[in-house]
Amino acid sequence: PTDPNYDLFQLATRVTGKRLFPNFAFLDAPFNRQEQPGKAEVAYMGCRTRVFEDRGDIPSVTGRGNLSFTSINLVRLALQSQTVDQMFEVVQDTTRLACRQLIARYEFQASRTADEFPFLYQHVWKDGETLRNKDQVGPVLKHGTLAVGFIGLAECLTVLTGSHHGYSELAHRIGLALIQAMRTVVDDFGEQTGLNFSLLATPAEGLSGKFTRRDVSDFGEIEGVTDRPYYTNSFHIPVDAPVTIREKIQLEAPFHALCNGGHITYVETDGALAGNPEAIEDIVRLMAEAGIGYGSINHPVDRCLDCRTEQTIEDQCPVCGSGSIERIRRITGYLVGTLDRWNEAKRAEEQNRVKHDVTGPLASS
Repeated sequence: PTDPNYDLFQLATRVTGKRLFPNFAFLDAPFNRQEQPGKAEVAYMGCRTRVFEDRGDIPSVTGRGNLSFTSINLVRLALQSQTVDQMFEVVQDTTRLACRQLIARYEFQASRTADEFPFLYQHVWKDGETLRNKDQVGPVLKHGTLAVGFIGLAECLTVLTGSHHGYSELAHRIGLALIQAMRTVVDDFGEQTGLNFSLLATPAEGLSGKFTRRDVSDFGEIEGVTDRPYYTNSFHIPVDAPVTIREKIQLEAPFHALCNGGHITYVETDGALAGNPEAIEDIVRLMAEAGIGYGSINHPVDRCLDCRTEQTIEDQCPVCGSGSIERIRRITGYLVGTLDRWNEAKRAEEQNRVKHDVTGPLASS
């Protein structure tokens, strides 16, 4: 409250309570903290992608972006492995394969010439103005990032240990070690090539359902693993796990430091927050204390399309009785319109989400 911009933070919590945005980027998280006096850049885009570190140059977000990313299905690797030790070997081998594939994609992109994309190289990309028309763009694209992503850590751990990292301390330790192993491979490729390799906590709006269908076809329906139409995004605790807000934040926070290509933690509440910005501030503070890099708060935003009433609405508008209700929900970091526009896998995921009570102490909600 004594900070000069505390009023802007309070305004942000009120707007989030009404419109689900803004999300919150924590520039004081150890991996986001910048040592240059007076300099602070927000390295996140709306979903979760993070672009900041730049090998051989001053860290910055300006004139840069993600060139390519490839996501790994951790559940499939676990189903193919016989032991936890074998899983570590397979994860490292598959991450190396993904890195080699990203290099091939980069080499193709880098072979293009500046005159093929004049606007990008004259006005957008860092150092693009140094290129002549027929110069290849590789020296400029080196400022971009190449990301290896992953989904399904929770289901992967269920295969390996019988439980996921929201229930089991052992599973949580193994999960952190697996993601650390991936990060080590990614960092090694960055050192060897001088390219900006990073590890991404993949959003998987459509991919989680695609991976699941393939695995059901190959391995059958397995309880707690392939028996739902989606896999859990990245390192997230499954949406139906009855953990508290505090527990969810604390369990997911260590993965943020490992996933330098992007990450997000969200909290789902059980009702509209337009009238409760204090609860949002409490959640944001819990995230800051835990070392979260990027976070958001999800809650239902319902609107009657006839009388424009906005509140939590069941079947019919309580004011005019209309059944024409727009229901805005968030997929990962994005707002993508009403629920009827979501794919089948993500509609099922939304139905399974535990909605946390924010009327009492957050530690037990």
